[in-house]
Amino acid sequence: MGPNGSGKTTTIKLIMNMIFKDSGSIKIFGKEYKKNDINTKELIGYIGDVPGYLNESKLKDIKKSVSFFYKNWDESLYRRYIQKFKLDENKIYKKLSKGQQKKFELTMALSHHPKLIIMDEPTANLDPLVRNEFLDILQEHIEKEEATVFYSTHITSDLDKVSDYLVFIYDGKIILSGDKDSILERHSMIRGGKNLLDNETKRALVAFNENSFGFEGLTSNVKHAYEIFGEEVVYDKVNLEDILMYYTRGY
Repeated sequence: MGPNGSGKTTTIKLIMNMIFKDSGSIKIFGKEYKKNDINTKELIGYIGDVPGYLNESKLKDIKKSVSFFYKNWDESLYRRYIQKFKLDENKIYKKLSKGQQKKFELTMALSHHPKLIIMDEPTANLDPLVRNEFLDILQEHIEKEEATVFYSTHITSDLDKVSDYLVFIYDGKIILSGDKDSILERHSMIRGGKNLLDNETKRALVAFNENSFGFEGLTSNVKHAYEIFGEEVVYDKVNLEDILMYYTRGY
């Protein structure tokens, strides 16, 4: 996760061999992913910021041309998703709503039983109902297929619902990573009077905001913050949006 311009899409393009790395290593399923590694590509489902489908094509023609490349293509699974999403295969892709387009992209990505699903901002510009349906289907696939999803987004509510492990990227650098529950447990929002802020107490905060009533700040170590502030402040639970906002401010 990270704000726009942090490097999320660049990371995904590197993984997908759409651009080439200057240094380092990218491994998928434990081995370096080469541009022409067909076996690896067959195990990946991909939803990018740009789908790459011909806008004037009917859904059934897109499916016919794409499914040919996957030896594990499951026509019955494809049909199940088409029916579940109430998609008309005779419709032209560009005439679908944004939500219908994403549902079709998800259908295409899941219908060959991928073990790794790579998604770049898949729920951007979707209404909450469509987003929730999208995430429910994704979660169902993960559990059934024992698949991994590499999911890039700045919509933190999506990650609150489905993520297990988080990497926070900002300005091309990883500034926070770990399993979601541990990250949420060790962070806390602190609220107190301005008189409590000095050079020592400020160092206990990732970032803070002052107002006429006092201050509000984020700590990444609740135990350490308690040793400094004690009972003089209020400690509140945080969500991923709080963490994203304050870490960005702190850098």
